[in-house]
Amino acid sequence: MDETFPTQTNFPYLQPKVKLLPLKEQPAYRVLVNAETCNLAELLAVIIGGKEQIETAERMLARFGSIHKLSLAHVNEIAGIKGVGSTTALRLKAALALGRKLLEPLEDYPVIRSPADAAAVLMPRLVHLPQEHLLTVVLDTRNRVLDTVEICHGSLNSASVRVGEIYKAAIQQNAAAIVVGHNHPSGDPDPSSEDVAVTRAIVQAGKLMDIQCLDHLVIGQGERWVSLKDRGLGFS
Repeated sequence: MDETFPTQTNFPYLQPKVKLLPLKEQPAYRVLVNAETCNLAELLAVIIGGKEQIETAERMLARFGSIHKLSLAHVNEIAGIKGVGSTTALRLKAALALGRKLLEPLEDYPVIRSPADAAAVLMPRLVHLPQEHLLTVVLDTRNRVLDTVEICHGSLNSASVRVGEIYKAAIQQNAAAIVVGHNHPSGDPDPSSEDVAVTRAIVQAGKLMDIQCLDHLVIGQGERWVSLKDRGLGFS
């Protein structure tokens, strides 16, 4: 009689743990649904990847005991754990460093206290461009700049500008306010009737979403710019 040797097929317990879990209990799926509810092993498993991601994550936690000690470990020490390797160890170190960046103070971030402050943020991005570009400056509750995002470029009018896109980054970053800016390649920053119409639509949408549009700046050439808020255009 032929002897049957154990395989992963006829001994399910030999299969990687991730293969034995229902889809909705697998680390990647749980991170996709809500990463905040995942435990450390699940979060590490997603970064590690591969067939034995759960086992490797568990070995890592058993070796270091805490995420803090893991963050202090040398990359070579992490790479020495079975199933890790140098590439994965570097990826883990980068992920942990990103996490620490979240704890850094925001004092160095620009603060928008006036239209001139907004112009200082927008002008380096918009001056001298051959086409019109529309940017959103995303602000926190203290009007600190969290991000500056390009929304679209080309001919800007109330038909082509999607107001929802203007607020997308603000919603994603739980922002309190935005400043909008675009350039006039002609160099003349005087707002057009379309600029006023777009501004009015942006301001009204912000009221519905409880995200304030503080201003809309038109950037020209030679340090020239116009604040539609100061001129009372589109904000009434």
